[in-house]
Amino acid sequence: MNRARKWLAIGFATVVASSVFYVPTVAAHGEKSQAAFLRMRTIHWYDLRWSKDQIAVNETYTMSGKFRVFSDWPEAVRHPHVSFLNVGQPGPVSTRMSSYINDVFVPRSVGIELGGDYSFSVELKGRRPGTWHVHTMMNIEGGGPLIGPGKYITITGNIEDFENPITDLTGNTVDIERLGLGTIVGWHVFWYVLGIAWMWWWARRPMFLPRYMRVEAGEANDLVTDTDKKVTLGVMVGVLVIVLYGYESAEGKHPVTVPLQAGLLGDIDPLPVNYDAMVSVDVLKANYRVPGRTITMKLEVTNHTDEVISIGEFATGGIRFLNPDVIVDDTDYPDNLLAPEGLEVSQQDIAPGETVVVEVAGTDAAWEVERMADVIYDPDSRFGGLLFFVDPEGNRMPIPVGGPLVPIFV
Repeated sequence: MNRARKWLAIGFATVVASSVFYVPTVAAHGEKSQAAFLRMRTIHWYDLRWSKDQIAVNETYTMSGKFRVFSDWPEAVRHPHVSFLNVGQPGPVSTRMSSYINDVFVPRSVGIELGGDYSFSVELKGRRPGTWHVHTMMNIEGGGPLIGPGKYITITGNIEDFENPITDLTGNTVDIERLGLGTIVGWHVFWYVLGIAWMWWWARRPMFLPRYMRVEAGEANDLVTDTDKKVTLGVMVGVLVIVLYGYESAEGKHPVTVPLQAGLLGDIDPLPVNYDAMVSVDVLKANYRVPGRTITMKLEVTNHTDEVISIGEFATGGIRFLNPDVIVDDTDYPDNLLAPEGLEVSQQDIAPGETVVVEVAGTDAAWEVERMADVIYDPDSRFGGLLFFVDPEGNRMPIPVGGPLVPIFV
């Protein structure tokens, strides 16, 4: 019976240890599980482009576009004074080569302003073959990851061919994909073996009920023998010696080291364009009709420009509702997030200096499929998005709209 318990404990420890090496293939992310108000009222990504949708291992592609930091930022999320431009993907399927916001290199966190528009670009290098869902993403201190629209990228080839060479500060060129790989594997194996041996030492004798019965009988001090104490002391001293040896060995092999850089780069100024001064929009009323999967807005719009402008698009939570008479998508935007004929307006064109009341409706199944309709069940049911106006030259003006959203169930 004791032997059975011993081998059961060893088997359990082996299964737990070996399970960490199993990494299943992930095709997409759980962006739909992110609350609708987060996607509507934090970061609005627009003018997105993925330079390629299929690459080979070691080839690169660029994800670029712009984003608006929504001014009606939710109170439950800390303001984006410490933000990190990131990429949402299922593990290290590609390697980030560079990241830029407003043409400023941003390898670390930066500060961005509410109401500001920013351009961005991220260059990625294919690493692991497969078809992967890759998203824009912004990490906010105190707010977590804010995931933007995603697109499937196919990477072909063999992961064994992947290389990531860099030249370090001492002038040596190394492949950081494999640098110190043998040492890393060796230390992991060593600590796993030591940990399993430590568990076996205590699990080799009767466990649980027999020990509990001895504790209840007042024999708790007899459970730990003198041999156990000697082994414990030996393991403690041995671990300290091994750690010290590892430190000295690493220092001797790599005498020149620099700490990981984790400071704040500072604030980045928004793009020098004030779209809100070109067009002003006041939301008079907004409803979401549940049976029709439609958001309707009654807006007062004033055109402050010298040209006729047209309402071409409403975007929220990554979903784009287009007025086909004004905008036809040519960016190969993800189909599940695009409603090419989903926007209806009571008045399309607005003359210079004119103030009009316009009714806008955005309809598509994506409201339910992407779980954006869940916003009507929030304790603070408010929506947010960008309404795009287009001038005769095709220039797009993203104007924020938002406010209370009242559901209609009939």
